[in-house]
Amino acid sequence: MARRRIETEIDINASTAKVWAVLTDFAQIGAWNPFITSIAGNLAAGERLTINLHPPGKSAITLRPTLLRVRPERELRWLGHFVVPGIFDGEHYFLLDPLGADRTRLTHGENFSGLLVGMLRATLDATETGFNAMNAALKRQAEWSLA
Repeated sequence: MARRRIETEIDINASTAKVWAVLTDFAQIGAWNPFITSIAGNLAAGERLTINLHPPGKSAITLRPTLLRVRPERELRWLGHFVVPGIFDGEHYFLLDPLGADRTRLTHGENFSGLLVGMLRATLDATETGFNAMNAALKRQAEWSLA
């Protein structure tokens, strides 16, 4: 089975509480996020979300992943499948690490696996670009809202 991991990081001049609040305010995520344009669902492990993504240069897609882990101010993780497990699976995660009282390191990534991973290289490259764009937008939003 083919695999690929995308992992990005950014340091944000805001507390983990503030970054978490911005990241999990699903009602407002589309106002600042160029990559994940909407999320609907309950923020609890085991719940299914409806997520609309727009990778740069690619068509928008809708996913229905299951939340695996919700640890406030620390971790948000979900698992999605294309059609059936094993074809194209993605375990998406956000990790928040405090770097002090008002500084956070965001690690944003996804572990992809499945039969189609090798054939979707361009889509995964666009996804990595989208992660970085989202990280920069989250940094701006969290820091701006402190002003």
